[in-house]
Amino acid sequence: MFESPSTCWSVIQAAAAGSMDDRAHFVDRYASLIRDYLAARWRQSPCAGELEDAVQEVFIDCFKPAGVLARADAAQSGGFRAFLYGVVRMTALRVETRYARQRQRQPAEEVNLDEIADSEQSLSEVFDRAWVRTLVREAAQVQAERARGADESAVRRVELLRLRFQDGMPIRAIAELWNVEAAWLHHEYARAREEFRAALREVVAFHHPGTPAEIERECANLIANWS
Repeated sequence: MFESPSTCWSVIQAAAAGSMDDRAHFVDRYASLIRDYLAARWRQSPCAGELEDAVQEVFIDCFKPAGVLARADAAQSGGFRAFLYGVVRMTALRVETRYARQRQRQPAEEVNLDEIADSEQSLSEVFDRAWVRTLVREAAQVQAERARGADESAVRRVELLRLRFQDGMPIRAIAELWNVEAAWLHHEYARAREEFRAALREVVAFHHPGTPAEIERECANLIANWS
């Protein structure tokens, strides 16, 4: 998935220039993130019925001639995460305003724009959590792809992480399930975590280009927020 030295900004530039492959990659990477944020923003709003159309509207805004991707600046404060949040937030505000105007004769269904504005801080935190999930999911996919190209032990370590983190099983219970020594499995668990962290560093380098030290700090922040 991340074999090339490209970054999110090079993908953005290619997508803005009309590359269909890069546009497809952009959609694949960020559709779930955008959907999660809008669903949380409109959890108690009639705008929830506009969710899927709004997701598509974000991408239309991105890909149209002279759209937001064409105006993206890699030097902007906050990096790509802040850029994407700004794009999605502006689309959400436009949908909310449009919906309110359409329903102005039905006060009971109007969107409370003041209430949404008051909650922007908490909504930005929702976006950040969705961002963490996106990058962690990509790192897990990278690790799994590498494991399939390696050996059965590497594939087994991917399964070990799944049982430990998704299913919440302690190492001792997994050792009993697999009929192996707990001490040996702890060693494999440490290897699995390091393999995941290596995959995460690669993913972070794509989304958050920077020096090795900056990438390592971002990885630490992601792991802390995921835990």
